[in-house]
Amino acid sequence: MHSAAFHTLGCRVNQYDTQAMLELFRARGYMIVPFTGDADVYVINTCTVTGTGDKKSLQLARRIRREHPDSELILCGCLAQRLGEELLSTGARLILGTARRNEVVDLLEKAVHEHTQICAVTSLTSQPFEPLLISSQQDHTRCDLKIQEGCNNRCTYCIIPSVRGPIRSRPLDDIRLEAQRLTQAGYHELVITGIHLTSYGRDLPDRPSLLDALSEVQKAEGLWRIRLGSLEPVIATEAFAQGLLSLPAVCPQFHLALQSGSDTVLQRMRRRYNTDMYRKSVAALRSVFPHAAFTSDILTGFPGETEQEFEETRAMIREIGFARIHVFPFSPREGTPAAEMPGQLSRKEKEDRARILIADGQKTAAAYMASWEGKTADVLVEDLEDGFWRGYTPEYIPVLLNEPEIKGGQMLRVRLGTAAENGMTGQVLQVLSE
Repeated sequence: MHSAAFHTLGCRVNQYDTQAMLELFRARGYMIVPFTGDADVYVINTCTVTGTGDKKSLQLARRIRREHPDSELILCGCLAQRLGEELLSTGARLILGTARRNEVVDLLEKAVHEHTQICAVTSLTSQPFEPLLISSQQDHTRCDLKIQEGCNNRCTYCIIPSVRGPIRSRPLDDIRLEAQRLTQAGYHELVITGIHLTSYGRDLPDRPSLLDALSEVQKAEGLWRIRLGSLEPVIATEAFAQGLLSLPAVCPQFHLALQSGSDTVLQRMRRRYNTDMYRKSVAALRSVFPHAAFTSDILTGFPGETEQEFEETRAMIREIGFARIHVFPFSPREGTPAAEMPGQLSRKEKEDRARILIADGQKTAAAYMASWEGKTADVLVEDLEDGFWRGYTPEYIPVLLNEPEIKGGQMLRVRLGTAAENGMTGQVLQVLSE
């Protein structure tokens, strides 16, 4: 029996795609082994959203080729899509990109049989939604459900539309069937993922909305929670918030894209909203979910970002009171307008600003967790870590429980205690489900 090992860089969509390819290999008789050990085949799902993603992807490919010269190497994902045949110099047997991943085993075995390298990167402009299916995700009580691929926006800093292609949406019937399949496999929390969820359905004949897709997921028997991936403020209207309220499984945790708290920077980024729209979206969701957690991505050091624009972002972070933010220093991507814009900041300036924003985000995160002290919440238990059971509330607050009779996968009603850097303490009040 041949063995295969997998490593994912980048986003949740990549994680989903990796799991789908892993299951294709397993179905063909391959034994799945840890990436840190010996394997006959190594699959690296690459990332190119930042220069760091490029660097990590290439370093990992070269290390595998150096340490395992007799093994087969497959490079797929966004960097593979962007560079294509250039990556054949890494010694990879197969370059796959972000399409044809459902053919990965056949393409590999064809290349091995013919003693050649294959670059199977294809144009994405006319690709339909690729029906990649998963039945499990290792070491998780929740599972991703991918409903959408691609993006039609052309933000000035972003390479993703060129490596993921235009929007392609999964039909509602397919979404309902996979949601049911995953809950039958024991996953009671599903995370709705896609490259640009806000655009879901615009390419389908009946133009279903994201709410329509969530309604299909809600129908799955045994489903406890629906957690949303990243959204843009343009979708978070009062009507959308009311629609979510009619879906009891939806978790009140919203990853609402911000990128910058400065309107002038948002204009240069070519984002489709401003800070006033963002505030109204937050207000609409909070009117329905008063204790909702808001998370976001912040891109600092964008070309021409002045000290005033930077301070506007800091003020926005404090105003919204984010439960968590991910901060990224601007990384110029070849082929994007932002890479050629005047006013490029130095690496030190960008890193200094990133450190300040991270500290700001830590303060708002601590304040958000502290606001839950003494309150009651339902916690889905995930795993045992350093003697404590770790679980999450619907708002994705980590809760640490020191009670030996707890089991992974249980839903518990918990009184939350004190907040710390790694989560909140809790006291179990009731076991809601086994």
